[in-house]
Amino acid sequence: MLTVPRTAVDIVAARARTGITSLRSVFWQVRRRQNHASGIRALFYHRVSGDRDDLAVTPSRFREQMGFLAEEGFRVIDIVGASELLARGEYPTNVIALSFDDGYLDVAQNALPVLEEFGFLATVFVVTGAADGRVKFSWYRREHPPVMGWDDIVALDCDSPLRFEAHSVTHPRLPALSDDQARAEIVGSKAAREERLGRRVRAFCYPSGLFGPRDRALVAAAGYDMAVSCEPGVNSSATDRFALRRIQIFPHDRLLDFRAKVAGAHDSPLFLRDVYRKMRGGTPVGDRA
Repeated sequence: MLTVPRTAVDIVAARARTGITSLRSVFWQVRRRQNHASGIRALFYHRVSGDRDDLAVTPSRFREQMGFLAEEGFRVIDIVGASELLARGEYPTNVIALSFDDGYLDVAQNALPVLEEFGFLATVFVVTGAADGRVKFSWYRREHPPVMGWDDIVALDCDSPLRFEAHSVTHPRLPALSDDQARAEIVGSKAAREERLGRRVRAFCYPSGLFGPRDRALVAAAGYDMAVSCEPGVNSSATDRFALRRIQIFPHDRLLDFRAKVAGAHDSPLFLRDVYRKMRGGTPVGDRA
């Protein structure tokens, strides 16, 4: 089992996030599902694994969460499908969009069978350099969990509930790059994926959710139809299609937390979220639609 080393800051931040999440979920439960803004909510994961990793939701917990969506009658679709509904002004109350960032192999091993069982769809945002074997993610200091290679990606994109879209070439902090460097990350990721998959790549995921007006403009100019952020909230026809909102599911999320996130109780960002984005080089997302 892979164990990711954690700094004291990582531990404190995770505990604080866990505590705040629990409090918000309990408040939602006490108020008995108060009404929240209508629209389409998008959930995102990174890994589905038993590894001790702050990005890894266990297979049993993932199955419990997907089982809840199935029992409640939700239709789970990919990001492109959700964006198309929004463009038509349609907000079905029983629709959830689902995605996975980075392209870890355990998504195919552990999440895919569950998605197939329930008839759910999902988008996987892949880092081109990682799929090539040229890039290692910097947050893994020692053992690096395996990612899907191109053979896996091409086979699954053709014949599975997973659809693969772009997540840059090397997973950089886009706002810290020069114009030419940022353009190369955005355009290069699209071109390489289209060459491999033999189809148009339509969606982009900002690495770490960090982007500014320039990066948004570069994504639009590159020919993408949409892009996703890591900002929580609900999506409507008024939401910027190049800053679609997604709610992250964390390893510590209990079923109550998951239900609350699906219902909209966690649509607003955590305290100091915009401060964090500015420190990392991004810009706060002004549209809260």
